[in-house]
Amino acid sequence: MKVLVQKFGGTSVATQDRRELVVNKIESAVNNGFFPVVVVSAIGRSGDPYATDTLINLVNSVGVKSNPREMDMLMSCGEIISCVILSNTIKKRGYESIVLTGGQAGIVTDENFGDAEILRVEPQFIHACIEKNIIPVIAGFQGMSEKGEITTLGRGGSDVTGAIIGEAMNAEVVEIYTDVEGVMTADPRIVPDAMVMDTIYYNEVFQMAEYGSKVIHPRAVEVAMRSNIPLIIKNTMSDSAGTLITNCDRNRSYRYDKRDKLLTAVAHVIGRARVKILFDGSACEYENDNQLFKTIASEGISIDMINVNPDFKLFIIEDANIEKLEKALDKYGYNYELKTNCSKVTIIGNKMRGVPGVMAKAISALAKQNIEVLQTSDSHTTISCLIDSSNVNIAVNALHQEFELGKTNQSSS
Repeated sequence: MKVLVQKFGGTSVATQDRRELVVNKIESAVNNGFFPVVVVSAIGRSGDPYATDTLINLVNSVGVKSNPREMDMLMSCGEIISCVILSNTIKKRGYESIVLTGGQAGIVTDENFGDAEILRVEPQFIHACIEKNIIPVIAGFQGMSEKGEITTLGRGGSDVTGAIIGEAMNAEVVEIYTDVEGVMTADPRIVPDAMVMDTIYYNEVFQMAEYGSKVIHPRAVEVAMRSNIPLIIKNTMSDSAGTLITNCDRNRSYRYDKRDKLLTAVAHVIGRARVKILFDGSACEYENDNQLFKTIASEGISIDMINVNPDFKLFIIEDANIEKLEKALDKYGYNYELKTNCSKVTIIGNKMRGVPGVMAKAISALAKQNIEVLQTSDSHTTISCLIDSSNVNIAVNALHQEFELGKTNQSSS
């Protein structure tokens, strides 16, 4: 039996009408010769009665802070509610169905409550369901420790559940259903000309997720990449083909990518601050790279776009960490400069590897819009530019247009 994992996001199961559409997708899988294994997120978004954020706000209203263990117990409830309601909807169509928590589905984790790491998957019970022709509906975002503690996998963890179940079951494909048509060349709220991509490589969509696009959890892509199981991002509310995420394995049949473009997408993140630490003697013996970066790491602060020079160190941090960093640097007497209200704009594409002039073209596109580039960083498949946040919309559009990623260039693909 060919297994197909179908993961449905919170907006996909938020109303009865949408849940009927979800069952249509499940039924279609059955009719096409697959056995569907379903993974579900909590119903709706913040403000909806059973959304995870709503449950968190409810318990916080008591005024006593819950410990991480009990917060995981609470947060696991949203997905379980979704599963029971969807399972009943499946049964109403005449199919046998059973609800499984993450632990019952065999997802074994450590006890890092709130962001647990999956240790292994023991899918025997899922296999037993399939043998009995019972469709399992699995609560995403959660697992169980070896001591029987309920754990959650961090924000976006239902994507990870879908991918890890797909790997454990050797699924033909993992479908991630959401409220968009697929992976887009840029954020459509900023770039009206953005378009849905037919296909994209694992590492490209991983880079998009890392650099600001919120299409799929990066850990889910990592799992799919190591097991070489294709992911498809689809819209629950339509019958569009969506975006196929793959390594283009010749042993499988994939859609041909007609868009022969140098770049794949433009991503961006806001809310960053640039930090410049001067090694001018102010911090005396603490002015060495080992001490500085050890100090920053001890505060749990993640840094990015790092530029190490004998006279200064340059990097960016999230705005949320500014106060924490300032306290740490002041403690040792470092002389530093801080520029807030920054954003990072990144161009992504496998085909830029080894191609000269891509950085120059990107800088030129921004210069035409009078956008100052504060700092850059690059890899084989990405180039990032740090700019003032007031220019981020203009910058994303300028790069999207310069590299001909939009709908108006589709005819020339």
